[in-house]
Amino acid sequence: MNEVKVNKPRRRFLTAATSFVAGAGVVGVATPFVKSWNPSAKAKAVGAPVRVDPSKIEPGSMITVAWQGKPVWILRRTTTNMENLDQNEHREKLRDPDSENNQQTDYAKNGYRSIKKDIFVAVGVCTHLGCVPNYEPDGRLDVEHALYFCPCHGSKFDLAGRVFKNVPEPTNLIMPPHQYLDHDLLEIGSDATTS
Repeated sequence: MNEVKVNKPRRRFLTAATSFVAGAGVVGVATPFVKSWNPSAKAKAVGAPVRVDPSKIEPGSMITVAWQGKPVWILRRTTTNMENLDQNEHREKLRDPDSENNQQTDYAKNGYRSIKKDIFVAVGVCTHLGCVPNYEPDGRLDVEHALYFCPCHGSKFDLAGRVFKNVPEPTNLIMPPHQYLDHDLLEIGSDATTS
């Protein structure tokens, strides 16, 4: 019988080379898969804080910025807007004038629902069915002053985001976390309590 001579060093080399190539293949396939678990730069940017200079907004005007895929309103109220919010007869028309049944941050538990009296910040989505209310600066719709009006089901909110009585909307508008980094720089998406 012929005996086959085994070349042990060659066998070790081939086993090691095959193992190395197989390992490299596994790493090559696994790397994109593992990387796919990390959020993309676009996804990270969606949840990142947004910075705005509200001093550039004219009194009575509003801008909308996107934060976490939602519209966020920044309204610079006029002196008349703030006076209307202070009136007792106005407060009597509101469902929850003190925001007791709504998610309101401690730093905005006041009649203006804001850190600064003249700057109002709110998520611009009706909490009833997710519609986007319209800003009505001229006082229409049977209300003598400016307000937000939801065209989907007729809900009305004052310029502090508080809902009026006798409308489908159950709660006041949501306020996003926000803070002032300095006198003229507003950051939406973080505040001193969440940073």
